[in-house]
Amino acid sequence: MIPNLDLAPIGNCAISALVDRRGRFVWACAPRVDGDPVFSALMDGHDPDHGFWDVELEDCIHVEQAYVRNTPVLRTVMTAGDGASLELLDFAPRHPKHSRTYRPLAFGRVLRPLSGAPRVTVRLRPSAGWGARRAETTSGSNHVRYLCTDVTFRLTTDCPVSHVLNERTFRLEKPLAFFFGPDEGYDQDVGPGVQAALDRTIGYWREWVRKLYLPLDWQEAVIRAAITLKLCAYEETGAIVAALTTSVPEFPESGRNWDYRYCWIRDAYYVVRALNRLGAVDILENYLGYLRNLVDDSGGGHVQPVYGVGLEAEIDERIVESVEGYRGMKPVRVGNQAREHLQHDVYGQIVLPLVQSFYDQRLIRPGTIEDFRALEKVGDRAFEMHDQVDAGLWEFRTIARVHTYSSVMCWAACDRLSKAAKHLELEDRAEHWRARAAKIRERIETEAFLEDEGRFAASFGNRELDASLLQMTDLGFLDPMDPRQVATFDAIERDLKKGPYLFRYVEPDDFGEPETAFNFCTFWFIEALHQNGRDEEAREIFEQMLSRRTHAGLLSEDISLNDHELWGNYPQTYSLVGIINCAILLSRSWTDVR
Repeated sequence: MIPNLDLAPIGNCAISALVDRRGRFVWACAPRVDGDPVFSALMDGHDPDHGFWDVELEDCIHVEQAYVRNTPVLRTVMTAGDGASLELLDFAPRHPKHSRTYRPLAFGRVLRPLSGAPRVTVRLRPSAGWGARRAETTSGSNHVRYLCTDVTFRLTTDCPVSHVLNERTFRLEKPLAFFFGPDEGYDQDVGPGVQAALDRTIGYWREWVRKLYLPLDWQEAVIRAAITLKLCAYEETGAIVAALTTSVPEFPESGRNWDYRYCWIRDAYYVVRALNRLGAVDILENYLGYLRNLVDDSGGGHVQPVYGVGLEAEIDERIVESVEGYRGMKPVRVGNQAREHLQHDVYGQIVLPLVQSFYDQRLIRPGTIEDFRALEKVGDRAFEMHDQVDAGLWEFRTIARVHTYSSVMCWAACDRLSKAAKHLELEDRAEHWRARAAKIRERIETEAFLEDEGRFAASFGNRELDASLLQMTDLGFLDPMDPRQVATFDAIERDLKKGPYLFRYVEPDDFGEPETAFNFCTFWFIEALHQNGRDEEAREIFEQMLSRRTHAGLLSEDISLNDHELWGNYPQTYSLVGIINCAILLSRSWTDVR
């Protein structure tokens, strides 16, 4: 079976997995999202011997799959040639228990016959050693232990254990339950216990969705994007990862294979901003705690663009040879060299979400004067670095420039600190930060502006374009109708738009010329069309983007121009943010129908 990204994530904000169209677990890491893969088949070529968990129906001729409404609980229905059928319900438990949220390092599966006499084979083959081998096993009367690399899992089930161990084909005559979780005793009857966890998990997610403020149009797309963004949160610390996978190339044989299972300050900023528009304050508040810890650790000095979900700075990049890679395309990277980069936009992306805590009365922990003083140190760093070279938001590995987007983000940090100081009645600090913002603005307008074309360039003293210039209006640096912004938008449309899609940039970089469009940039372009009053075009491209989603309603990082195939890590938080933001901008008003 050739791997593809038509996958459905399940999870509980502690553990997650990607499940393919036939109900096969092909990717999951433990004990954290950035850990060793327990299910590694996605990264192990076309026909892996292990790294998966599937349920095979004998003579299966048809499979249907969809999420249970408003949840990340996945339902797969298989039908055999003789009409026998079954359903498979996959989930990670998440629900209230003992006055706190129960989110164990565990997956639940419920297997039920629907009609006829289905014959099934259960194959549970976790990996160890970064996919190098099948995990060793021991077993008892109703459980099997799997010795993975950093964690031992225990399967507790009311299916005959020998059926699982021997991968025996058997007739499915009654519902069976599987709890694949911590190596500890399961303290209740597994069938009723897993079913109760399933019911409570469905209830939790439906209640969470019920509290979202949704646009009138495209609600299904927004709900699925919001749920999946929440699955990308590591709730224990508040971190938000960029994607659940590593090393899915940006296009075939490109070498652009990166590990996205970490918390980029930039990506997380866009995530909490989008979810905040929907009223999902729980993720914002938890992430603010993560940021405050980073601010304390930095002490006003250098901040990396990316950290581990446990606030680790040391996420050094290495290449593993134990798996073949996505469709056999190497390298497979663990860790990310971006931790070594200078990317000065991070200072704005720390300040902007944190200043909300000084205004937002919903928060359990509002911002304090002490928080503001700590944040001023980040502002000092932003002012210091606003005109210094960096790797930019696209993380060039061998190109260093003073990137306009980074400078605008530094401006935004000072601008928002000024406004927050005024709100806190610190007039002297408000004037201090207002003056600094004005100095940065003057520098950008002098160094990044091209008089002959009336537009901005992507870096000081150069002429190149990149899609991030569209964010100058979103950040409040320019009005959408400012002639300089209009000219910049026109140039981007002329040079970076290919068909309905937008490239980040078209210049050759460290790995040659880009060959796929960057989905988040296409959504930025849709927003810019709306700002320019071209709503019909914006909606047309938005609908095209929605049509490119997987059956799970999701997108990866990149898309091919010719066959529209998805490439890059998945599900990509940037892309899901784009779905939410554009749906909100382009939707009809609720006043149209009520």
